[in-house]
Amino acid sequence: MIEKGEIIETIALEKIKKISVLYVEDEKYIREKVADTLKYYVKNIYVSKDGQEGYKTYQEKSPDVILCDIMMPITNGIEMIKRIREIDSKTPVVMITAHTDKKYLLDAVKLHLENYIVKPVTLKDLLNALSLCVNKIHQMNSEIYSLLNGYRFDLDHKVLTYKDESIKLNKKEYMFLELLYKNRHRVVYYEELQENVWGDSVMTDNAIRSVVSSLRKKLPKNLIINLSGIGYRLDYDI
Repeated sequence: MIEKGEIIETIALEKIKKISVLYVEDEKYIREKVADTLKYYVKNIYVSKDGQEGYKTYQEKSPDVILCDIMMPITNGIEMIKRIREIDSKTPVVMITAHTDKKYLLDAVKLHLENYIVKPVTLKDLLNALSLCVNKIHQMNSEIYSLLNGYRFDLDHKVLTYKDESIKLNKKEYMFLELLYKNRHRVVYYEELQENVWGDSVMTDNAIRSVVSSLRKKLPKNLIINLSGIGYRLDYDI
């Protein structure tokens, strides 16, 4: 049963609104109560009554987060998550259980859970657990790459940083660096730069030299290498 609890901060709630959740619980009253509550906080809530049905729903819906009870008929929560982990090591899972038995907890730990909640379930517990899951999803999806000497390139937020200080890039500089980084183990030809960075505009010699010169002032020395008449690449050692 959902009990009252302190609500988490607004920023976390905004992030939770963007996720879909699979909720698996065999007790009808609890299942309906939790689902009716969560539908106001998440983008989509998918409900199943046991592990077998839950696994099928997981395959059909590909939820962002899984909440499931441990003790259920037909297929319990541990067995359901074991099956899911055979094909999916990343989707965050939160176990809901009435048990503090070491055997259950040890089995659950092996499944790389994000969190577990001991019944009775409170709204605060649910939202805090979902907030942890959202943070995990963000970390997995974030594209932040190390360059050299403390420089980092965040493709997710289109930011270059040096020792946590942001370095401003204009649009062409960002697109140029992104293209080179995504193809960092080979040469990026002039034709590719024309198509992906300049598009319908003409890529003149002066234009590309200007972009490269500006980037070199903002990046580690010798990171951008020119192959005359061919194109550019990043240093292979990054």
